[in-house]
Amino acid sequence: MEVSVKFLSLLVLSITSLNFGFISQCVQAIRTNPNEPTHYYNSTTSIPCVIVFGDSVVDTGNNNNLETIMKVNYPPYGKDFIGGKPTGRFSNGKVPSDLIAEELGIKGILPAYLDPNLQDEDLITGVNFASGGGGFDPLTSELVNVISLSDQLELFKEYLIRLKGIAGDDRVAAVLKDGLFFVVTGSNDITNTYFSTPFRKSHYDVPSYTDLMLSSASSFIQDLYGIGARKIGVFGLPPIGCVPSQRTLKGGLERDCAENFNEMVQLFNTKLSAEINHLNTKYPDARIVYGDIYNLPLDLIYNPQKYGFSFGNVGCCGTGKLEVAFLCKYTCSNVGDYVFWDSFHLTEKAYRVLVREFLKKNLNRFII
Repeated sequence: MEVSVKFLSLLVLSITSLNFGFISQCVQAIRTNPNEPTHYYNSTTSIPCVIVFGDSVVDTGNNNNLETIMKVNYPPYGKDFIGGKPTGRFSNGKVPSDLIAEELGIKGILPAYLDPNLQDEDLITGVNFASGGGGFDPLTSELVNVISLSDQLELFKEYLIRLKGIAGDDRVAAVLKDGLFFVVTGSNDITNTYFSTPFRKSHYDVPSYTDLMLSSASSFIQDLYGIGARKIGVFGLPPIGCVPSQRTLKGGLERDCAENFNEMVQLFNTKLSAEINHLNTKYPDARIVYGDIYNLPLDLIYNPQKYGFSFGNVGCCGTGKLEVAFLCKYTCSNVGDYVFWDSFHLTEKAYRVLVREFLKKNLNRFII
């Protein structure tokens, strides 16, 4: 029995891409009309596009044609998306990258850059480079054969060349100067690479591994700045010890939160926030915004009724306790009652809660 539980743990953890929310919601808006865009857009500013890097929380289909288990281009994923079809999004519908573009009034969805059906006009208002299963640690992406942050950056450079050919130098300059860039990743480094394999844990303790993650995060931000990006949102990690799968595998009979996971998350978040403060001092012409997404998701989990949900400790897929990706075969009939879609990722409704709150609190911080 011990062997089978350990195997299941590794299987489920290898299919994740958590970071489940990079963002946080306006309670009044969700109570009045949770599915209508709020448009937290300041008309005195110009936001030409949204560009996203990261993992499965924001991936809109870049993994679909990769040889990896880290993809969900099959039912029941996407059951509530446009047309009811799976697109590679790790949810029942839209994910935060889509919702940010929608709430800003830019466009309804943020297409994956590697989507074979991508049109030239899609490039003008932004695309998505995120790859489910990735992380700040390069080993995290390598273990599951997905697109690393460094490779996502190379794809972005390719995108700029294509954009120049389509829309010219002025549009490229506008994208870099006024576009909003978001980085959403890191949870897989902790859940998958550090706690579920021996490759890092045998060489790093918790403080030194979070330093490794931080070094990669800082380098990526500075690489983006070096290319020309000036408005960059970098999100901390959520309470990943409280997602349904971790509670099932690590939380004992009562399915408590895995506090060692959450403690590591909080340590990393503290370091990341301080590093972003340092980078803002180093690059005064940039606006690098730290997105704190620890406390609000925790409140969603413990007090779902407060936000219009009924269940915060299980997902809609299967039993709600372990199922994710190909383990998700059948779903609940009332997805709107659930914070979690599967045992790692949130429902579109919950993501919208998080996105609205983030934009409400932070959009003006990007203004230079």
